[in-house]
Amino acid sequence: AAILLKLGGYGLIRISPMLNPHPPNLMFPIMILALWGILMTSSICLRQTDLKALIAYSSVSHMGLVTAAIIVQTPWGLTGAMILMIAHGLTSSALFALANTNYERTHTRTLLLVRGLQLAFPLMSTWWLLTNLTNMAMPPTINLLGELFIITTLFNWSTPTIIITGIGTLITATYSLYMFLMTQRGSISTQFRLLTPTHTREHLTLTLHLLPLGLLIMKPAIISGLFT
Repeated sequence: AAILLKLGGYGLIRISPMLNPHPPNLMFPIMILALWGILMTSSICLRQTDLKALIAYSSVSHMGLVTAAIIVQTPWGLTGAMILMIAHGLTSSALFALANTNYERTHTRTLLLVRGLQLAFPLMSTWWLLTNLTNMAMPPTINLLGELFIITTLFNWSTPTIIITGIGTLITATYSLYMFLMTQRGSISTQFRLLTPTHTREHLTLTLHLLPLGLLIMKPAIISGLFT
């Protein structure tokens, strides 16, 4: 999710200028699929019971925004797509790393069975909170900047798209909070008697994911000035 989807986005960025201006019979079906995919994959996330499947579907939802922005072929759209691809690459990878730390200790990915881990791993719960807030594009994260660029681009292209992107953003916030609450809050299952403490290497891995996102907040021009 962190690498292959970004390679697909890079391929779209390189191929799309060859088709500019896009013929309507090619552009509209792709835009409809991208925008509809945002709603469908976000909705699928709300009913997932598998933690890794939830994170994977959230990646597909974000890439629907990227695809729609690239197809429009405007400087703002390309800039927003590049920002969101870089930000989501780090965020998605951090979420998969967190899911793996849970799996190594509980040996299950079922959300109903991995509840209440905040009591056992309070520091890891902080990483879960920060990563989920970044995934739902809370200010002042770089994810918010990318989504604002893309939503503005799509709104200028066609006004009704604000309805779909707005609903998609709302569902994204909902399933991000759902993922955090299901994994961290509540009572620990009685089958988990002994849980291995977290290791320094795991915290270092998550620091190396979230530190670049924090630094990009200070100077987003590093990635936002590529297409302006």
